[in-house]
Amino acid sequence: MNRLLGLVAGVLNHLLFAVTVYFLFGFLAGWTASPEPVSFGAVACDVALCLQFAISHSWLLLPHTRTAIGKVLPSAFYGTLFCTATCLSLLLTIACWRPMTPSLIEFSGSARIATLTAFYLTWPTLLYSLSLTGLGYQTGFTTWWYWVRRQKAPFRSFEPRSLYRWFRHPIYLSFAGLLWFSPRVSLDRAILIGVWTIYIAIGSTLKDRRLVHYLGDSYRQYQSQVVGYPGVLWGPLGKIAFEPARPALRLVMEAKDLAPEEVPEVVSLRRAA
Repeated sequence: MNRLLGLVAGVLNHLLFAVTVYFLFGFLAGWTASPEPVSFGAVACDVALCLQFAISHSWLLLPHTRTAIGKVLPSAFYGTLFCTATCLSLLLTIACWRPMTPSLIEFSGSARIATLTAFYLTWPTLLYSLSLTGLGYQTGFTTWWYWVRRQKAPFRSFEPRSLYRWFRHPIYLSFAGLLWFSPRVSLDRAILIGVWTIYIAIGSTLKDRRLVHYLGDSYRQYQSQVVGYPGVLWGPLGKIAFEPARPALRLVMEAKDLAPEEVPEVVSLRRAA
């Protein structure tokens, strides 16, 4: 890839990421336009906006999608592409969202304060969860920065620590908290919560499958020891019996000659001392 083009793409991606976080905070905090009466068009619009984000986000993460993208784009820029597409999808949702009356639930007094406090505290929890798997990999910065320095990204091992010792999907759970902790739930907010909660459940299952695909038995063993979410005792997001079937990631990478940055969601979770 042309050096100047690659540098500009990386910088613009991270500026877009910062802008998106700013507007997403306001959107989830309820700083939206004046609500309109309920209508089929408004409901359909909001449902479609929820779905376009969920579908595009999940599609970009599929292994075969990443393989196809890798044929036309250097692997160091997959994270940049993914982050940019995610940001644009979220900004589209925010810009076109149609708030509606009436309020289905509205807290006041201490209940409102508690809900808002939980909402604000969920943001640092989300950032902390992202940092455990490498925030720079999530935004595309790490692989892009190694590309800028003409270096190869380091191998990313899988050794659960902190929240990942208790459940497999702290990032998704934190994102769910941003949806759920709202002192006022209007019809459009209920749509957002409902559709994206379903997406979170499906996305978590797909993520488990992706990591089994890339990590093999090491992740299967992890699934057998740690639940997907607290309190989930069965199903694809509970503990899953370990059945050895695939080689470890490093052997797969050696056999296929894959670079570390070519494996999208291999998490670097070194055990705490």
